[in-house]
Amino acid sequence: MFTLAEVASLNDIQPTYRILKPWWDVFMDYLAVVMLMVAIFAGTMQLTKDQVVCLPVLQSTVNSKVQPDTAGKADFTTVETTTAQEEASMGTVSFGSAPTVTPDILSRATSSQYQPTESDQELKKEKKDSSGRKTNLDFQQYVFINQMCYHLALPWYSKYFPYLVLIHTIILIVSSNFWFKYPKTCSKIEHFVSILGKCFESPWTTKALSETACEDSEENKQRLTGAQSLPKYVSTSSDEGSPSASTPMITKSGFKFSADKPMIEIPSVTILDKKDGEQAKALFEKVRKFRAHVEDSDLIYKLYVGQTVIKTVKFIFILCYTANFVNTISFEHICNPKVEHLIGYTQFECTHNMAYMLKKLLISYISLICVYGFICLYTLFWLFRIPLKEYSFEKVREESSFSDIPDVKNDFAFLLHMVDQYDQLYSKRFGVFLSEVSENKLRGISLNHEWTYEKLRQHVSRNAQDKQELHLFMLSGVPDAVFDLTDLDVLKLELIPEAKITAKISQMTNLQELHLYHCPAKVEQTAFSFLRDHLRCLHVKFTDVAEIPAWVYLLKTLRELYLIGNLNSENNKMIGLESLRELRHLKILHVKSNLTKIPPNITDVAPHLTKLVIHNDGTRLVVLNSLKKMTNVAELELQNCELERIPHAIFSLSNLQELDLKSNSIRTIEEIISFQHLKRLTCLKLWHNKIVSIPSSITHIKNLESLYLSNNKLETLPAAVFSLQKLRCLDVSYNSIAVIPVEVGLLQNLQHFHITGNKVDVLPKQLFKCVKLRTLSLGQNCITSIPDKVGQLLQLTYLELKGNCLDRLPATLGQCQLLRKSGLVVEDHLFDTLPSEVKEVLNQDTGIPFANGI
Repeated sequence: MFTLAEVASLNDIQPTYRILKPWWDVFMDYLAVVMLMVAIFAGTMQLTKDQVVCLPVLQSTVNSKVQPDTAGKADFTTVETTTAQEEASMGTVSFGSAPTVTPDILSRATSSQYQPTESDQELKKEKKDSSGRKTNLDFQQYVFINQMCYHLALPWYSKYFPYLVLIHTIILIVSSNFWFKYPKTCSKIEHFVSILGKCFESPWTTKALSETACEDSEENKQRLTGAQSLPKYVSTSSDEGSPSASTPMITKSGFKFSADKPMIEIPSVTILDKKDGEQAKALFEKVRKFRAHVEDSDLIYKLYVGQTVIKTVKFIFILCYTANFVNTISFEHICNPKVEHLIGYTQFECTHNMAYMLKKLLISYISLICVYGFICLYTLFWLFRIPLKEYSFEKVREESSFSDIPDVKNDFAFLLHMVDQYDQLYSKRFGVFLSEVSENKLRGISLNHEWTYEKLRQHVSRNAQDKQELHLFMLSGVPDAVFDLTDLDVLKLELIPEAKITAKISQMTNLQELHLYHCPAKVEQTAFSFLRDHLRCLHVKFTDVAEIPAWVYLLKTLRELYLIGNLNSENNKMIGLESLRELRHLKILHVKSNLTKIPPNITDVAPHLTKLVIHNDGTRLVVLNSLKKMTNVAELELQNCELERIPHAIFSLSNLQELDLKSNSIRTIEEIISFQHLKRLTCLKLWHNKIVSIPSSITHIKNLESLYLSNNKLETLPAAVFSLQKLRCLDVSYNSIAVIPVEVGLLQNLQHFHITGNKVDVLPKQLFKCVKLRTLSLGQNCITSIPDKVGQLLQLTYLELKGNCLDRLPATLGQCQLLRKSGLVVEDHLFDTLPSEVKEVLNQDTGIPFANGI
């Protein structure tokens, strides 16, 4: 026989799952255990003590009840029956025939009539001692008939009642816990309970809620006097309200997650260490992934509703058929076994010794089933009364500072509803890990722990302008210690989506340049006031124009603005919403984008601009009429804009000093004659185009000092180029020029001459009359020899000869007083052809070993 413990194991679930069992499930589990006890008790009693006792129904007994005794005289039939009973008691049994009267019995009966005194006394004594009528059945026949009548006379429910109760109870238990065992729901429930327990225990949860309680308390103190005191687990120290996060504090409680209601100890204020912070960050990620996984279906909800419906139907079924059998259980039964040929009797009266016990147990079982059914009906009412596939954290949002906790749906919502039936504190603490505000606070604390002042100081470097620069890349936020670097000149923030500039930036009095690369930084009001008055240069790199912070357009003292990102025609309308009109002191505007026209709002600051740079990504810039309004522009760069000619709008820029049309598709520059109206133009950059010739009208640009024509398709250099007496830099590298005209000697102010990557084979001697040359690039040509007059270039500091057909280097290189080995770009074997004294001169004041190239 199995024990109660073995059957109760069917109802055993993991203790942690009890958090998902509301009171009705717990109550039904207890009822199921009681029903199990009823089934096992009834079954045990039935197997050990259940039996039926039967006696035959005697026909003579029935007749004797009909015929009354006369004058106290014994009837012969009575004597005969009594004698037969006596014989049966002595073991004389006749099967299938009536009892036989023997001569001895007859003689005793006859003699008794004549001897009444002694015989009558004995007979009366014998009758007084007997307690009933005797039958002619032996013990084995009684056993046989008892077993026959147990199966024939007793109703089936009396025999199988304990087993039915056991089966029904097992079905109810399985129905109650099926959603914990079904594979497609078990994994989700197990994961949810695990995450919920970790969220409850996390020190970050305690800290977040404690800070909220502190904030609420401060607000209440300001609103009302005599407000309620803070809870015991909230720290009231002055450090809690301090804006500094360099030493973040946390109230770490001694929570131990279990299925029972947690016992909250009085927590002590402690620092959120790195391990706790990492665990909390991992929990945020787990909660995010679990929510995405569970919210896409409602299988758990449907399964719970289904098993509740099954239990309700089961209750109705049990109640309907069981109620009919209550009255069938009785103590007395009539049995007609139809075995008269074996027993000699056709009818028996039987008694069932367990009848009263089974009836009481059945009534108890029906009572339990009724209670169980009413609870099932209540559960169904609860399931359909409110939408359990939606869960709102509205109350948590009202009680805490985390107003961004989102509402959830489907199975995620249903699980939280079930947890609320256990303890609403769980969902409140769980909601902390659904809040982005909470996650950002945690990131800030972890960030400040990791990026201390000392670590940030190690990342400060000197840039090309000899300014102290700090570049922060892919952090969760801006560490507070950054604002303690008061001597910082340049701050670069890249890929920091949650960057926040606090009021502490006012300490950085040297900060004048800020870079925001894919970093829509938020700025506090005090910090904005500081940036508005002190910031001079701002770089903003973005994917969409909406990422540009709105406060950028209000920096009145800003001098330089660099915008790098997507500014197509649709986004131009968006950028127009935030006009640049407020940038009254803006001098330099650099736009690297994909513009098809110059945005109209740029013209708002056109009168103030002195430099405009537009770098396109190959998109053709068509509309350029807005350039005419930029009368003060001194530098203009239109790079990679697919321009085929020099735009006429440029000729209206009377103050233009430098023009850069790099990387376009310009083939002819006949319009260059119009540059004569640009009296201040000193630098013209037409490099990386498709120019095949230089018109002679270039002589009209008399003030030109720098001319860049590299990476074009030039084959000759016209003499007109060398009439530009003020020319100091001439770059015609990477063309197809074969001859350097002798007129090159007219450029007495020439300091930098670059003709690398052409087809020059002979260097004219007139070239060396340009005694002011400092840089001479002759590499990758066909030059076979270098004239000795190269020694006349006393100011030469850089000479490139690599990639030619030279056999030797002239010894006169030693006369170039400023030329050093680091500035001489030539093959190793050619350098070895120089005399030793020349080598010594070239090696002076340099400890750098010789290397090919600069």
